[in-house]
Formats: sequence, C-alpha cells, structure tokens
Amino acid sequence: MKNLTAILVDDIPAALQLLASDIQQKHASISIIGQAKSVVEAAKLLQKEEPDILFLDIMLGDGTGFDLLEIFPNLRSNIIFVTASDEYAIKAFKFAAIDYILKPYSDKDLQLAIQKASLKIKPDKEQLRILKDAISLPNQRPQKISLHTLDKIIVVDLNDIIRCKSDNNYTEFFFSDKTKILVTKTLKTFSNLLKRHQFLRVHQSHLVNSKYIKEFIKSDGGYLVLKDKSTVPVSIRKRTEVMEALHTI
Repeated sequence: MKNLTAILVDDIPAALQLLASDIQQKHASISIIGQAKSVVEAAKLLQKEEPDILFLDIMLGDGTGFDLLEIFPNLRSNIIFVTASDEYAIKAFKFAAIDYILKPYSDKDLQLAIQKASLKIKPDKEQLRILKDAISLPNQRPQKISLHTLDKIIVVDLNDIIRCKSDNNYTEFFFSDKTKILVTKTLKTFSNLLKRHQFLRVHQSHLVNSKYIKEFIKSDGGYLVLKDKSTVPVSIRKRTEVMEALHTI
C-alpha cells in the first residue's frame, strides 16, 4: 500500500486520540497531517490540505460531517465515516449502502476501511444525500435506497420496488416499470432493513411491498396476487402473519 495522508475529525478528544494512536501504531503507511474537533476546525484544515483519507465523525459539536462536505463539494478525499452505536445512524448507512466504522471499532474494522479507501472506493453524491436525509430526519420513512449490483450502485425509490426474491446469496429486485436487477446481498439483509417500511417477508424466498398486493388466495397452500399480475407463495408459518398485516394496510 502506498503512503497516504489523513485528517481526523471527531468532537470527542478521547476518541480522536484513540483513532490517531491506532493509525500511528498499526498503519505506518498513513501520515496524519491534521486533527479537528469541529466543523470550523476541519474546514480550516481542509482549506490548506486535501488528504487522501478523511476520517469523519457524523455528529460534531457545531454541526455535522455533512456540513463540512457541503463546504467542500469538490473534495477528492476518500471518506471513512466514523459513527457511534446509534440505531438510526446504522440504519441510515445501510439504506445509503455506504461503509462506516462503528465505535468502538476493532482493528479489523479499521484495516478494512483503510483498504477500501486506498482503492478509492467512495460514495457518490446521491448516496451521500440519502445518508444525510436519513440521519437528519430519523423518524421519517426513507424514500430511496442504494443497491449494489455486480458492477455498479443504483439508487431507487422504495415505492418503485414491487418485490424481492432470494437467489442464493443474491437478491433479485422487481420494479414497477417491469425492470429487475440482481443485488449482491441476501434477502435477509433487506427483510431486516425494510420490515418497518411496508415490506412483508411472506416466504423464505420472497419479500413483498404491501402497497402492490392485490389479493390473498387461500387455496393451493396460499399465495398473493400482486398488481403487476405476478404471484408469490405464502409459507404456512407466515400465513397468519400475512393475513394480520393485510388487515392493517
């Protein structure tokens, strides 16, 4: 790995000191060229230096990490987000499909994040917008989600997703415009992420957006007919849960 420069931003002095110590002791290829405890301090540093990697905490005393990114919209640094163990923040990162380090992080977590940063894998502006909206409005239902395919990241509207189908360690998404894509994560991942957003896990292999359910047919073991005329089986153990959910839609 070639030598890289880094700036660290965290409003908790102990956390800033720990991260600096971990980098200096275990990642000799990284040279720390600045540390900041606020948006203002970080902005002053970035006016003088543009590091290869920016370690950026989300919640800062005088604002957020997003405020800093808005000050420098053309920043070329690779960003490693560092966040505390907050369920809203974690969920937001998952919706945006952006990697992060969760405090307290392990040596492996830090190593993997640095490896990705060195490969210049970075989120685009749309992903950052999803992340910012989800963190700024934690009680509001996210409108979009970022999906990793084999060769790119696609941002889609949740309302456009009709259903998801398991394909071993992948998930196939079906959309209202009759397109479909294969995503490099398991159905369980999306079932956990979308269960509070009108999506029903009706079968081991199927997740359905409830707004597209047309009817539930009780015969032939039970299955759903969706508005796009597709059918989805309902497992026996999910049957009661599905029927109860349909009464609340």
